[in-house]
Amino acid sequence: ELQASGGGLVQTGGSLRLSCAASGRTFSSYIMGWFRQPPGKEREFVAAINWSGGSTYYADSVKGRFTISTDNAKTTVYLQMNSLKPEDTAVYYCAADRAGTMSVRVQRYDYWGQGTQVTVSS
Repeated sequence: ELQASGGGLVQTGGSLRLSCAASGRTFSSYIMGWFRQPPGKEREFVAAINWSGGSTYYADSVKGRFTISTDNAKTTVYLQMNSLKPEDTAVYYCAADRAGTMSVRVQRYDYWGQGTQVTVSS
């Protein structure tokens, strides 16, 4: 129901855009989030958005470099990642929060896509 794509290998300072396609149910009232899990570390919050795009929230570590957005059809969530750093290397996951709280906590999200690997070389 959530399909993430767009990961890859990029050099420091480069850009990638991740996509998360939502299908199979109505997610229009959900908060959509991106999380990441660096090698050997716990999954962490990256950014969240409501489907209208009027509300967004970012982790301090990505603020000013990453932009979360949605499409007009309300079926896809994007994560534009610029000025990438080696510490951004991780498996990135999209997720949906049914309660619509824009939480940073992994436990608050009900649906998860499969991860997409982002590797930033130095």
